[in-house]
Amino acid sequence: MTEIRYTEEEIKTLEWREHIRLRPGMYIGKLGDGSSPEDGIYVLLKEVLDNSIDEYAMGYGRTIDVTINDHGVTVRDYGRGIPLGKVVDVVSKINTGAKYDSKAFKKSVGLNGVGTKAVNALSEYFKVAAVREGQMKWAEFQFGNLKKESKLEPTKEENGTLIVFKPDNGMFRHFRWVPEFVEQQLWNYAYLNSGLKINYNGKTFYSKNGLLDLLEKKTGSEETRYPIIHLKGEDIEIAMTHGNHYGEQNYSFVNGQNTTQGGTHLNAFREALVKVIRTHFKKEYDAKDIRESIIAAVSVRVEEPVFESQTKTRLGSERIAPDGPAIRTWMNDFLSKALDDFLHKNPETTKAMESRIKQSERERKEISEVKKLANQRAKAANVHNKKLRDCKYHLNEKGPEEMRLATTVFITEGDSASGSITKARDVNTQAVFSLRGKPLNCYGLTKKIVYQNEEFNLLQHALNIEDSLDDLRYNRVVIATDADVDGMHIRLLMLTFFLQFFPDLVRNGHLYILDTPLFRVRDKQQTFYCYSETEKQEAIQKLRGKPEITRFKGLGEISPHEFADFISDNIRLDPVILPEDTNLDHVLDYYMGKNTPERQEFIIGNLRVELDIIDTPEEEAQVEPVEVAET
Repeated sequence: MTEIRYTEEEIKTLEWREHIRLRPGMYIGKLGDGSSPEDGIYVLLKEVLDNSIDEYAMGYGRTIDVTINDHGVTVRDYGRGIPLGKVVDVVSKINTGAKYDSKAFKKSVGLNGVGTKAVNALSEYFKVAAVREGQMKWAEFQFGNLKKESKLEPTKEENGTLIVFKPDNGMFRHFRWVPEFVEQQLWNYAYLNSGLKINYNGKTFYSKNGLLDLLEKKTGSEETRYPIIHLKGEDIEIAMTHGNHYGEQNYSFVNGQNTTQGGTHLNAFREALVKVIRTHFKKEYDAKDIRESIIAAVSVRVEEPVFESQTKTRLGSERIAPDGPAIRTWMNDFLSKALDDFLHKNPETTKAMESRIKQSERERKEISEVKKLANQRAKAANVHNKKLRDCKYHLNEKGPEEMRLATTVFITEGDSASGSITKARDVNTQAVFSLRGKPLNCYGLTKKIVYQNEEFNLLQHALNIEDSLDDLRYNRVVIATDADVDGMHIRLLMLTFFLQFFPDLVRNGHLYILDTPLFRVRDKQQTFYCYSETEKQEAIQKLRGKPEITRFKGLGEISPHEFADFISDNIRLDPVILPEDTNLDHVLDYYMGKNTPERQEFIIGNLRVELDIIDTPEEEAQVEPVEVAET
């Protein structure tokens, strides 16, 4: 065994930018290519915006201008501006900032002085400029290295800070900005900061009524059981209603930060809600029945928040301030008065709420026996282990945040496809679930079918979403089907399953379509894998001799050796995006309900479009995110 040296020579001290670039996951979570809202490029944008939002929250600047294009990202706020003597230090010296003094930034998001330094270090170009009282100072960087720095310059511009950055394409490989993810991020800032105006690429994001506006937009055209309840107190705001969907739909925020993984504040809300409802109706309703189909938004502001990762997606604080009450007690006290008072004053809403709870109770009892029998059959047949090839991350349930974010399960059709992916996958973070035959068209069916149908029952167990999406086993759920008619049909049936019974899995950005190559073009020297007719023609032009062209008809035809490249660093995923104003009932009925003349015309019309694209490959468009939207 080779001896591992451990001397003075092995001890190294890295510069701040070297450490960030060596261990980016510690600062921004996973890198990614922009296909997920949790990917690093959106964290970079958030880190810059957080500083502008903090200025607004403290009463400085009511407008933020944001531009994103091929040249990079520009964010301009109109706050006080960085103190001119510290412009370079603030973006290039680790643990440098004003937020260590809780008196100045009492309930801020970024408290550790890292955010903009990470953006600087992970950008191939970065510029900062600050304007204060008629004077400006700016500096430019490349990969965190200072390249140019101005002296103080006179200016007539308004006070504030300008940040320009272009993410390092070598670090964020093949990245692209998905407009829907950026817009959702900006809407959240607008909802949580009533009166703030954000201008982004020609659009304006503004909210007057905070979380009430947020929930109205989230519910869109979806039918709710009663008008939205909107409650506000000191450092706390809650909006809630019940819908007709399955599961819970919660949106949580801390100090303006969207805590997508929840945390102590969301747990406290869910717990307090159950207590208040039971007390008000004087009945011990099951907690699941109370929370079933709820749509809620919870925003709190706490002093010196403690998050469970640098990306701040889950709150870990137990108290609202170091010397303040517990968050659970504080939340319970607020809801016990505010919600209980509201229910007493609004009997129609109260009646509608209890009616929905009783409906959930009946539905739960109806499927309990079906659920029990289905689980017994699955256990007796020991089919769980046969269907799911799990990843090592879930064998020990340990690992850094970026590893959890990388967990992926591929839902494949047939043994040949699942076999190729299983042999090629990263066993640490990638799992494979194999479907048997075509899934059932579950449109219009009740949730009983999830347990009566073996494939659906086993799939929900594999994903660990039987009780709550909070326990979702994998961060990315990827539908991996062949690029033929049967594969497209299976994809559509799986989309129907998730949208019908687990729409929040889609809303929260966990569902994807695997984009696999259609062609292999090669000669004796080079091989190209092409995802479109256009890429195939480009590859042919690059080869010197007569190429060998293979058209992949199914995933099983791609060897494990080749597949390894398609599902590792070069993986191409198309996120399934559910626009907020989508009426799911209408969409599912249109595509999966009874045949209608309208649907026939739609299919024929789009078939002509597809044929036109095939006939003129030079005009073929780039693959866009899959949108589930109104027709």
